[in-house]
Amino acid sequence: MDSGIECTLSRFANNSKLHGVVDMLEGRDAIQRDLGRLERWICMNLVKFHKAKRKVLHMDQRNPKHNYGLGREWIESSQGEGLGSID
Repeated sequence: MDSGIECTLSRFANNSKLHGVVDMLEGRDAIQRDLGRLERWICMNLVKFHKAKRKVLHMDQRNPKHNYGLGREWIESSQGEGLGSID
């Protein structure tokens, strides 16, 4: 699952979190590339991410709050914690 991932991928039980620093466009692009890698892994392994738990958490008020997608769908922003969990 984490082969080639540039950012940090944390897993515990059935929860997975991808996180990285987005202080420049390169950080945003790295996260989106990693989401693309995760999407390919999901498709190859016939795994589904729990859609309601897919969230983007923006940590800093100066954060540009970029949008990210997983597959053909945008990931919703959240005030809570989490990016996704595997069902």
